[in-house]
Amino acid sequence: MTLVAFLVLGLYLISLSYITAYCLLQLNLLYHYLRNRQVEQADPILDPDRPLQRQKNGQGESVMLASDTSIRCGSETAVIPAPPPPACPFVTVQLPIYNEYYVIGRLIDAVTAFDYPKDRYEIHILDDSTDETTELVAAKVRAYRAEGYQIRQIIREERTGFKAGALRDGTEEARGEFIAIFDADFVPAPDFLRRTIPHFSDSRVGVVQTRWEHLNEPYNLITRLQAMQLNVHFTVEQVGRMRGGHLLQFNGTAGVWRRKAIAAGGGWQPDTLTEDLDLSIRSQLAGYRIVYLERVGSPAELPVDMNSFKSQQHRWMKGGAETARKLLPEVWRSSLPLDTKLHATVHLMASSIFLFVFLCGVCSVPLLFVMGDLAPFGIDKDVFALFLVGLLSVVTVYYVGNVRSAASKAESVARSVPKFLLLFPVFLSLSMGLSLHNSVAVLQGYRGKKSPFVRTPKFNLRSVSDSLRSRKYLTGRLSWITVGEGLLSIYFLLAVVGAVYIGNTTFIVFHTLLTLGFGTIFFYSVKDLGLVK
Repeated sequence: MTLVAFLVLGLYLISLSYITAYCLLQLNLLYHYLRNRQVEQADPILDPDRPLQRQKNGQGESVMLASDTSIRCGSETAVIPAPPPPACPFVTVQLPIYNEYYVIGRLIDAVTAFDYPKDRYEIHILDDSTDETTELVAAKVRAYRAEGYQIRQIIREERTGFKAGALRDGTEEARGEFIAIFDADFVPAPDFLRRTIPHFSDSRVGVVQTRWEHLNEPYNLITRLQAMQLNVHFTVEQVGRMRGGHLLQFNGTAGVWRRKAIAAGGGWQPDTLTEDLDLSIRSQLAGYRIVYLERVGSPAELPVDMNSFKSQQHRWMKGGAETARKLLPEVWRSSLPLDTKLHATVHLMASSIFLFVFLCGVCSVPLLFVMGDLAPFGIDKDVFALFLVGLLSVVTVYYVGNVRSAASKAESVARSVPKFLLLFPVFLSLSMGLSLHNSVAVLQGYRGKKSPFVRTPKFNLRSVSDSLRSRKYLTGRLSWITVGEGLLSIYFLLAVVGAVYIGNTTFIVFHTLLTLGFGTIFFYSVKDLGLVK
């Protein structure tokens, strides 16, 4: 019995140590993020979206950027690094879509409203659709071509390579020196190009990425919790990595690429489900930099049902693991500084956190009942208090990303703090509840098991008054993973009851969160399949 106790303890401590190390590296990104805020406050003239004067390039070298040059494009002057490119360089706007009947019209209207000279950009709709979306797009294209826009609908004979294949083939048709990319559910602002293109004055900048905003954050609990996680990525993580001189990522949409950076990175490749992260790392290893603009928001729609959200999570988690498997050897063979390699490793392996959360939760239940066998060896529940630093780190990072960041100032502190205190425990619980689903995706990615790119359906739902009028694009069946989530909620509920019975409440809060997390994920998954009302 003692051997079993040590085996369970070992697995638990390994998992908890990984989670804690991950949280501490997030705290390091928070340090760089807050340091950036201090620089802005010390120099109010400094453009918060302009790179600081001293940065590390893609090879870890420290470079000095000029800060006194500006260009004029349209009606606005932007402070940018030198030397300036020609005013208003030609841009190709790519819209890769597949069956986006409800939202594509909104996106086309938005990109034709750019306050950028009409003769200096073209719009390519990379349409792989198999439904009536194709006819809707064709009508939009005819109408806007009649108004003088350079807009085309590009339909491939074969939908090979999914989104990566569409972007790869579409690049061959593009005339622009710079390529802006938007997924179908985004609604970019009219000044998007004017606020992003000037940052390419530095020839080493390969990508300019903007922050995702959320059109339908208040829609339901699922959208609110997604927004909480994304807000951290698009504040603390992206800014922290940029200011720390580490590798960033293009997020697949709402950003602009320098065409030469795409080529230098080896082009779009469809061998992972996260072609955006893949090319981001490859282009930076080739010497290009990514500039992230926290103050430039690009609104988009969040998935509103659990199964669509889980489908998106599967693609992101599995794709992240595939990209880690593919590129980690190249990262470690590069000349990047050690700290940048470490952050890149954690970034690429970020999806693995769910695997360790799952192991930690599963192992904690038998550990609860064998703690007595470990007591003679001087091991008791007090040892676990050392890992509370990880939880405190997570709370701090999410508080800053959702309450104190420059991007979250729309609400007053009096409203945002109580909302955070209410939602964060729910977010933590449901994140734990996703650990089985996401762990399966991660393991598939590391094993090299291939699967098709599954799009996340969107329905142009913005407010709580909007309803899902049609189940078009919503498909699915009760999977073994969903059944497993229901069984795990019972497993952890029994652990809570057992803890009360034996008088050992060491893990009772942890197990309660796991019970609620798996139970809620199971309930919404079944409900959104229409199996319960």
